[in-house]
Amino acid sequence: MGGPRLYIFAGLPGVGKTALARLLARDVPAAYLRIDTIEQALRDQRLDPSGPEGYVVAYRLAADNLRLGMSVVADSVNPSARTRRAWRDVATRAGVPFAEIEVICSDLAEHRRRVESRAGDIVGLRLPTWDDVRTRERDPWDTTPIVIDTAGRAESESFAALRRDLNSLDHQPPPDDPPVTRA
Repeated sequence: MGGPRLYIFAGLPGVGKTALARLLARDVPAAYLRIDTIEQALRDQRLDPSGPEGYVVAYRLAADNLRLGMSVVADSVNPSARTRRAWRDVATRAGVPFAEIEVICSDLAEHRRRVESRAGDIVGLRLPTWDDVRTRERDPWDTTPIVIDTAGRAESESFAALRRDLNSLDHQPPPDDPPVTRA
C-alpha cells in the first residue's frame, strides 16, 4: 500500500476492533489514534468528554499526521453517520484515500463472553457492560465499509482477512476513472 491513507475503524466494544487496529498500525506502519485513550485523558483532567471532544481532538491529530505523509489508524466505536462523515472529510481535506472498516462479531454469545471477560488496558477507563453494548445506538452506514467478522476466528485469521480486503482496494481503479480499454 503506497502513500498515506486514513484507516477508519468502527465497531462495538468487544468485537476485536482495537486488536485489529493495533496490528494494522504496526504493519503499515501508521500513527494510531484511539478515542478511548483521548477521552480518558480528558476525564483524568476533570473534563467531560460526553460530547464530540474526543473525536474532534482525534480528527485534528489525524490531519496533522496525514499532512506529514503518515498513514493513520483511527480506532473508535464510530457509531454515528456524522462521525464517519467527519473522518472521511479529514482524509479528503488531506488529499489521501481512506478505508472504512467495520468490525463485527456475528455470534452474540461469543460477543457477550468477550465483553464480560475482557480486561481494560487504559488506567481509569470503565469498560461497558453487556447491556451498555447491546443497547448502544448506531446509525446505518451510508457507505459500504470493509466488514470483518471476528466470530469463531483467531485474531490472526481476522487480520489476514483485513489485509486481503485492504489489498483488494489497492488493486481497484478509482471510481471516477474510466475503464481502460485495449486496442
